Amino acid sequence: MSWHSQLRGRIWKLGKNIDTDQILPGYAMAAPMEKLKDYALAGSEIQDFASRVQSGDILVAGENFGCGSSREQAPVALKDAGVSLIIAKSFARIFRRNAINIGLPVLICDLEQHVENGQDIEVDLVSAEVTVSASGSKISGTVLAPNVLETLEAGGLIAKVRKQLKIS
Repeated sequence: MSWHSQLRGRIWKLGKNIDTDQILPGYAMAAPMEKLKDYALAGSEIQDFASRVQSGDILVAGENFGCGSSREQAPVALKDAGVSLIIAKSFARIFRRNAINIGLPVLICDLEQHVENGQDIEVDLVSAEVTVSASGSKISGTVLAPNVLETLEAGGLIAKVRKQLKIS
């Protein structure tokens, strides 16, 4: 996947305290890595998410997204399912770090109350500005640190280190 700092996608709106068991249930941990996407959000109120999500879709949630266990497969399942970005009021620290490390953008923004399921939004990751397509309203998030943008641009931490060490 190539880096795009400007994203546009359809919203899947979730609530607060979405934990890693909702993102990727424990029973899915026995599945091969390439099958994790089939279980994305299977423990949430959108149990059929994996069959309905489209490439480029965006998750919008309340506070504490990714809380619970530190299973690093949770953001992998979402990214492999086609999620291009997660926007939340706040993230569990380890989930946020794991997402960035695999090249899945996460943006802190209190957007939940401004959008509805299925709406399209445009996001500029560099300025952390979200535009709701239907209304044209703009909501500002927390600007990502330069090293986070560099990691995302490289496609994740391993790709960033390989690039820095000039290893192909």
